[in-house]
Amino acid sequence: MNTYKKTAERINEIYKNGTPLQKKVASVFLETFLFYSGFYTPLYYLGNNKLANVAEIIKLIIRDESVHGTYIGYKFQLGFNALPEEEQEEMRNWMYDLLFELYENEERYTEQLYDELGWTEEVKTFLRYNANKALMNMGQDPLFPDGANDVNPIVMNGISTGTSNHDFFSQVGNGYLLGTVEAMNDNDYLIGLDN
Repeated sequence: MNTYKKTAERINEIYKNGTPLQKKVASVFLETFLFYSGFYTPLYYLGNNKLANVAEIIKLIIRDESVHGTYIGYKFQLGFNALPEEEQEEMRNWMYDLLFELYENEERYTEQLYDELGWTEEVKTFLRYNANKALMNMGQDPLFPDGANDVNPIVMNGISTGTSNHDFFSQVGNGYLLGTVEAMNDNDYLIGLDN
């Protein structure tokens, strides 16, 4: 089966049949771990000052996904911390099993995509770094030894989401306008289900 399809089906199955906490885990893994693996090459080029015409949109997308992963991770922590200790352990085991399943699939995808370029091992380091970030967003311990210092510094430069420029007079730039905030609840995770 196509590796991307396998991941999509697994995440979708959790969205359809999982508990509210499982859906939050799947969402954080999708937005903090799996999302970034597809951005390795654009981030590499951004870090080398290439792709100037699309740099702002890539950085906005990354910033947006970062906010999603952080917020959903926070919401997960609230629910997780309210569980009895035994249920926390069950959830933690499920979470790490899911992460490892997704990571193994992502490794195969990375090999298919990057073996020819010789980038596979450094992309896998990036995968593990982002998997750890996803876990930490949910208040959990990292699974892998890889940290930011292990990732190619050119890619880390590309992932920096600081505003690159802002023209005050024409109001052009890649900074966000403040939006209206609404509290989320468990019904927000009933994606595609009949309510």
